[in-house]
Amino acid sequence: MPSPPVKPYLAFDFGAQSGRAVLARLHSGILTTEEIHRFPNDPVEYGGALHWDMPRLWFEVRSALSRLGEVELAGIGVDAWGVDYALLGEQGELLQNPYHYRDRRTDGVMEEVLRKIDREKIYQATGIQFMPINTLYQLFAARRQTPKLLAAAKYLLTIPDLFHYWLTGNAVCEFTAATTTQMVDPVKHAWATGLMQSLELPVHLPSPIVEPGSIIGTLLPDIAGHSSLAGTTIIAPACHDTGSAVAAISARDGIAFLSSGTWSLVGTELDSPVITSDALRLNFTNEGGVNGTTRLLKNVMGLWMLQECRRSWLAEGLSYDYRELIDLATGEATFRHLVDPDDQSFLRPPDILTAINQFCTRTHQPVPQKLGAYVRAVLESLAFKYRLVLRNLEQVSGKHIAQIRIIGGGSKNRLLNQLTADATGRTVVAGPAEATALGNVAIQILATGGATSLREVRDIVDRSFPTEVFEPLETGEWERHAKRFEQYCGGIYA
Repeated sequence: MPSPPVKPYLAFDFGAQSGRAVLARLHSGILTTEEIHRFPNDPVEYGGALHWDMPRLWFEVRSALSRLGEVELAGIGVDAWGVDYALLGEQGELLQNPYHYRDRRTDGVMEEVLRKIDREKIYQATGIQFMPINTLYQLFAARRQTPKLLAAAKYLLTIPDLFHYWLTGNAVCEFTAATTTQMVDPVKHAWATGLMQSLELPVHLPSPIVEPGSIIGTLLPDIAGHSSLAGTTIIAPACHDTGSAVAAISARDGIAFLSSGTWSLVGTELDSPVITSDALRLNFTNEGGVNGTTRLLKNVMGLWMLQECRRSWLAEGLSYDYRELIDLATGEATFRHLVDPDDQSFLRPPDILTAINQFCTRTHQPVPQKLGAYVRAVLESLAFKYRLVLRNLEQVSGKHIAQIRIIGGGSKNRLLNQLTADATGRTVVAGPAEATALGNVAIQILATGGATSLREVRDIVDRSFPTEVFEPLETGEWERHAKRFEQYCGGIYA
């Protein structure tokens, strides 16, 4: 008799711009995916603050589940962006819409915290890079600005953990997402309570940490109803979206990953954290990985800059899709306008075009005059930044990097892929674009016994989704301008 069909897996993947639900089927060692629902993730501003619209996103989750019909699932897992958090009250109610990491309440807070505790002490406790958007500084700001709200909270959850809570009623914090808070001991896989106590942060709030691949519970009856979803297993993948993306590929032993989207995450997979003076000085982060691994990486601002440029042009009535913008950039002169993507002026600018102009003026460069020149400036600057981060990664990790694996939506940007190969002098392998959802599914497959090892599920992804190779072609010009670019760097992320 033929074996019964393998049940599909459902991955919810939330990014800073949009969310989607992806149905994945594994058959004869090949993984196929179907996007069943995509929706915008637009922040909302009220009361002078910027928030995520969590009730709306929960509505979209319920809508995606309703579209499944009578499909029986092997599992459901959620991944999302890091650093932001939700507070739940004594009845499990959401006390307020979570703050957006670009909200200005953390202005100056990181510096205030560092006046209280040495940078070295925080890094030794957590191994996480210093960024003003980290949960540690958000929570410190909340203790000062909204102490009554904090006192009313019973649970603190990361964003993906909030959705898992709403799906199961069980409050836990998955390890890879928890590490982005800068409040987790990366060796003990436990909350850094000593650090939190020294800043008078409530140590009872964060929910217990679980490892990626943990079974959180089953779908609540009031969500499943009488459908085939009743009793569906809810599985914690690598809940941080970059953690899921890296789970889909092999990025170790001479290979660096570059997860390219709103943010760019450049790093490599290691067996243990690197918490050294070099790692601290160069501001590298040790985020949790799957199967006991560490993702040694650095954040770069990423394609958010291009997204913001397009938004500014749309506001002026200039409508271009990304393919058209890339075509415009291809014909522009090279290396005329270079910016540090991680300069603080680009974190929360009222207008990104003005911020680019001001940076160019401040560094005695001509200001871009055409749309294509702005796009070229962003892409070349990102490629130069990747080059710089890659060099520092080799220094911190002690490993030579021969190849860069670009994953995520940005891997479809063929011009940026080639610029990255040229800037770094390394072979670039691009794809899969859907790495985040695929890594989410990969850990679900592993958790349910559909594969026996991380290597096996990564091999499944490699077999199932093609990649494109970019070899370095014009490295000489990049070498000549590299020193100039590095003179522009040195901001808070350098």
